[in-house]
Amino acid sequence: MTAINRLTTSARNLTTTAVGAALGLAFTAALAFAPLQAIAQVPAASAGAAPAQAPGRGPGLWVISDADSTIYLFGTVHMLRPNTAWGSASVDTAFNSADTIWFEISNPDDTAAIMPLIQQYGISPATPLSSLLTPAEFAELDVAAQTMGATAAQLDPLRPWFAALSLAMAPILAAGYDPESGVEMKLKARAEAAGKPIRGLETIDQQVRILATLPEDIQLQFLRATLKDMKEGAGPLDALVEAWASGDVEGLDRLAVAEMKVETPHIHDVLLVKRNVDWADQIQGLLAGSGTAFIAVGAAHLAGEDSVQAILERRGVISVRQ
Repeated sequence: MTAINRLTTSARNLTTTAVGAALGLAFTAALAFAPLQAIAQVPAASAGAAPAQAPGRGPGLWVISDADSTIYLFGTVHMLRPNTAWGSASVDTAFNSADTIWFEISNPDDTAAIMPLIQQYGISPATPLSSLLTPAEFAELDVAAQTMGATAAQLDPLRPWFAALSLAMAPILAAGYDPESGVEMKLKARAEAAGKPIRGLETIDQQVRILATLPEDIQLQFLRATLKDMKEGAGPLDALVEAWASGDVEGLDRLAVAEMKVETPHIHDVLLVKRNVDWADQIQGLLAGSGTAFIAVGAAHLAGEDSVQAILERRGVISVRQ
């Protein structure tokens, strides 16, 4: 496979499987709380009714324990349709028993925090998209921008990664996926109502820089593939959510992780492996202490041979599927 083909596949993995929006990066939920042109602070999600019971075993849940520590690992999807069934008695029991709740980031709904980062990392008027794309591609960008109520001229100052991510999210939102219905939003509201401390494994700044520091050629391939693949809509994400909600971890690995690892090792390493290693380090730190922690992260991080659990197992720390 040529380098260009690898880059194109890299972009397609990020776009058509919506890994960034749905399973990989929690900060993308904050971007979806308001339109690109006027992002504003919104109220925190209401705890509301519990989600309907998931089919089968429900989404993957694992437990790690020693003499004085218990840590639950729960795979999530950051944006869901409001009627998606993902509840389970085992998740409720684990969550209720926890002293502390951990997410990828502690403030996935904080649009005020993300906007300065977008200004810093997502906008580059000195290098507009029109100077990086061909006239035909820029015309294609204009057509795609209309799906999110914008124009190519309005997107022109954006860096390629941010334009691509914004466009990739448009059909997902149009299909009824809602950050307010994402797992983190629901669990965060429950934690706040119960007075449970909330912690983050990363910061929004760290997550934004994962995409913002990609080489420009990869960012441009991400954008070009997004423009080509927008017609697929939310279909690939629907398949991921179905696998996730039914506890099909092997299906998640196949749909969201395995191909990325083979075809685009750079993206796989940056988006998943390096972060999984860091999180495994933090989990071992928690095990060295005491108490019960409930950790909810994108489900792609808990699937495959480079998952958080697999990394811990290679270190002698065993997790048990619930």
